[in-house]
This record gives sequence, structure tokens and C-alpha cells, in this order.
Amino acid sequence: MYFRRLRDLREDHDLMQKEVAAVLGIQQTVYSRYERGFQTIPVEHALKLADFYQVSTDYLFSRTNNPKINK
Repeated sequence: MYFRRLRDLREDHDLMQKEVAAVLGIQQTVYSRYERGFQTIPVEHALKLADFYQVSTDYLFSRTNNPKINK
């Protein structure tokens, strides 16, 4: 499930939910719902997070375990 990957990426970068929420321009409570799987993350936020963490969207959505971006 992608929401676990969101939490793992955030924790791997030693970030708080409010810091990631600020990157997305949303409230921490909304971001928390993304991480807990209570709310589907919008495409524009997923793209922004993939760029922020420098991972592929396939990795972000747990479609692969390879975080590298294929170019």
C-alpha cells in the first residue's frame, strides 16, 4: 500500500508530517490522512512528493521496490 511508503520516505528523511505538508501547501491533518490511507492522495501531490524525494512515482505507489527514476 502506497500510504506506508509515504510514511517510510518521510521518516527516512527525518521529516515531520507538518514539514511534508508545508511542501505540498496543505495542512498536517490532510497529509496525515494520506499516510494513514484515509484519503487518496491527489496526482499533483504525488508528483510533487516523487520530485521532492527524488523517486519514481512507481516507487511512491509501491509498484516497484526500485526507487530510481528511469530516464
